[in-house]
Amino acid sequence: MATVEDKELDKLIDHIQNTFRIHENQDPTYVDIAGHLPRVSSSQHQIVFGRRGSGKSCLLVHYHRSKSKKDGTRSIYINADVFKILGFPDLLISIVLRILESVPDPNKSILNRLGLRKSRLKSLIRDFNKLLDDAQIKEVTEVQERSRSVNAEIGVRAAGVGGSFTPTVAENRSLTSTYVSEKQDYLERHLHELRTLLQDAVTSDTSIHFAVIIDDFYLIRQPVQPDLIDYLHRLTRGLDVYLKIGTVRYRTALQRYEEQTIGVELGQDVESIDLDRTLEDFSSTQSYLMSIIAQFGRQVGIDDFVAEYMNADCPTVLTEASGGVPRDCLTILVAAITDARERNPEASRITPRNIYRAARRGFTETKLTSMRNDVGTDTTVLERLFQDLVTFCLNEKRKTAFLIAEDEIGNHEYEHYLIQQLMDLKLIHVIEANTSAASGRQGRFEAYALDAAVFMEPRRRNIEVVEFWRTDDQGRRVGIREAPVYSLVRLRDVISGGPLEQDTESFLASADAENGQQ
Repeated sequence: MATVEDKELDKLIDHIQNTFRIHENQDPTYVDIAGHLPRVSSSQHQIVFGRRGSGKSCLLVHYHRSKSKKDGTRSIYINADVFKILGFPDLLISIVLRILESVPDPNKSILNRLGLRKSRLKSLIRDFNKLLDDAQIKEVTEVQERSRSVNAEIGVRAAGVGGSFTPTVAENRSLTSTYVSEKQDYLERHLHELRTLLQDAVTSDTSIHFAVIIDDFYLIRQPVQPDLIDYLHRLTRGLDVYLKIGTVRYRTALQRYEEQTIGVELGQDVESIDLDRTLEDFSSTQSYLMSIIAQFGRQVGIDDFVAEYMNADCPTVLTEASGGVPRDCLTILVAAITDARERNPEASRITPRNIYRAARRGFTETKLTSMRNDVGTDTTVLERLFQDLVTFCLNEKRKTAFLIAEDEIGNHEYEHYLIQQLMDLKLIHVIEANTSAASGRQGRFEAYALDAAVFMEPRRRNIEVVEFWRTDDQGRRVGIREAPVYSLVRLRDVISGGPLEQDTESFLASADAENGQQ
């Protein structure tokens, strides 16, 4: 008889945990249940959207290391995390440099090899490296200038112009702006030459086409994202060079409108690939996640993991607890197996309680930490919002779901954006994008649920868990229309407050103690 102590589960745990370590120089374990790999292999500019853990990096690294080589494609993999702290345009210069260093030199004549003819590719690489070095020196000079008296006589050398003058703070800022502008002008002046060089490199190579992969694009500061993708799109447009950008949807700005549009337009300039499986189509998402688990099980010799090792309610509970995110699903599964072993080594299956306990630990250890690491200056605002949503749902309304009125969204775009941020961070989950409400409430609504880890372990007293995955006799999903409406006007007042009274971990612990356990 199977038990949670079976050695096959040790192999499964090791296999799953190895998939969490995605590195550019290692082949990840990739399970293509949804058929995304053929799409990302196509000759198209693409934005690959997905929350953290949806499989963006796994897909892109697998394509880079395995699929692209089989297709005869030359791919260049760039992780934005490496360059995210750079300002603009140094960020763009660094990425262009990475591309230049990765393409083959189209000038391979005997004269080049003998050093009798200069390689324009190598010359451009030297020029761009020098531009970055100049930027670093200039930044140090600016800091030194601002630390002195604004009336001090100092010598300044900038953009090749020497001499001394008496700077003011305004003049220092102007100098910085001018210097950045000159670097951007340099990039624009050399755009045509870069395009010609790329085209020659593609023509001289035997590959079908080139793919420039930029992973974790959302880590780049949003204000400069449109400028970055605009230049890269203009650099590669019309060539056999295709952009593959991995990012999180609501933390990405693809366009900015000035006198002209800066950036790219989805459906026109770039194709979108959405990896997110939400809880809106619960049965489809559950089937998708269980297929992934089954595939991992078969790879270590378990014929049917779900049937052999999971309680009948576990697939539903695991889908709810993971929010439909594959990596979260697998992480919770591993932790649930460990929890089952610790509590009852002779148990034949994991149970919903094992899953909820595992999800709660993961919530505080990973989701809150990821929010603070990735979001930056908006963290306090988002934590204040999340704490108020928990208070509204569990303390005031005693329900685990809430509605947002579509009528309010137009006048409160920033507040709605913050709600979407919490969804991308997996602290809440969309369960219905467009629904009506019961009790005579007019209009249309978006419906969300708190992450299950907040209220299921420990179990809160007198809380109605909205079982939105169930349907009534008219085919309507249970409980959604009866959920309370959270006003974006309230949210506006919440986020305008001062510092947090307590961090979210302490807040949740206090709420647990106040509501007690079942």
